[in-house]
Amino acid sequence: MTSRIAERQIKRLAALTGSLLLAAAEALAQEKQTAGPRRIVVSIPDRKLAILEAGKVIRIYSTAVGAPASPSPAGKYAIVTRLAEPTWYGKGKIVGPGKNNPLGTRWLGLSVQGYGIHGTNAPASIGHNASHGCIRMRNRDVEELFEMVSVGDEVELYGRRTAELNEIFGLETAAAGTW
Repeated sequence: MTSRIAERQIKRLAALTGSLLLAAAEALAQEKQTAGPRRIVVSIPDRKLAILEAGKVIRIYSTAVGAPASPSPAGKYAIVTRLAEPTWYGKGKIVGPGKNNPLGTRWLGLSVQGYGIHGTNAPASIGHNASHGCIRMRNRDVEELFEMVSVGDEVELYGRRTAELNEIFGLETAAAGTW
């Protein structure tokens, strides 16, 4: 008799747990829909990246951008891949996840082949024109960004200052003549 009671209690608990998990998943999905898509704006001259939602800046990060010999490609793109702990493939060399990986801990692939937003194993490069065209971020920053964006979100890379960039990043950098 006690085993039947225990069995019923386990079934009720399982049903309750399933209902709670379903409700939580629905709430998270609804929150993402309500928030709408996020947009990433990169100012190549300022070496800064902003994430926007509904036109409002959520966060601004310092980045490294393409070196003069391998500039970052200005244009409008989308995130097409999201990889945690990516593998780097270079000329005759493969580097798996870990501290020596040039991509750091995260990769957000863009709709322009071969380019993305990623972490780095060279954090001193942040704030400089130092990459092969990708947008580099500190690993902790790209990990935070990774959790805020989805495949399909817009990414805009600007090669020169615009009125919108002045609003997002301020006039300080433009006035300093760093672009």
